[in-house]
Amino acid sequence: MKTVLPIFYLPPVSWFAEFLKEENEILLEQHENFPKQTYRSRCNIYGANGKLALILPIHHNGKRAMKDLELSYAEDWQKLHWKSIKIAYQSSPYFEYYEDKLKQVFSVQPTSLIEFNLNALKIILQILKVEKDFSLTTEFEKTPDAVDLRERFSAKKESEYHLPEYYQTFSDKLGFIKDLSILDVVCNIGPESATYIKKVTQSIQNIS
Repeated sequence: MKTVLPIFYLPPVSWFAEFLKEENEILLEQHENFPKQTYRSRCNIYGANGKLALILPIHHNGKRAMKDLELSYAEDWQKLHWKSIKIAYQSSPYFEYYEDKLKQVFSVQPTSLIEFNLNALKIILQILKVEKDFSLTTEFEKTPDAVDLRERFSAKKESEYHLPEYYQTFSDKLGFIKDLSILDVVCNIGPESATYIKKVTQSIQNIS
């Protein structure tokens, strides 16, 4: 089943549930106009005070197509993001095991937002020990001949997906927070992450 997905920064678990479905032939959208305040340039992790957004700074060069967007390195956000992730997950069961690999996400400085996100995706797939082919769109299609999930995942609304609860670093204090960045699953349940992702399903009541 041909499926179009957006290109996210360390995507939420629900995105991976669609991306890794064996029956889905994945197209990643690179020609859309960049929508602000989405997972294309942010991810949510579980910090000591609850949900914490890590936001990629965009270099505002007047271009709007996702494929043309450039990252800004005016500030050392890579150091800040890595520090926030380390503080959030250093006491989780598997952070130390994956630390060196995860740190590689922030060891490069590509100009392109897409290049940065795809490099992070490659590293996460290595950690999950799964392989998945995908291709990039060659043009923007408003109504593609495919399952269109470009607007499915919202950073502002509650996830449409059912995610079974698992132990999170701060869940004893603040409760379970569902559908955070894939980092949360990787650091907390480690080798079981790929199996867990297969259990994530879209909630029937939210299907339009």
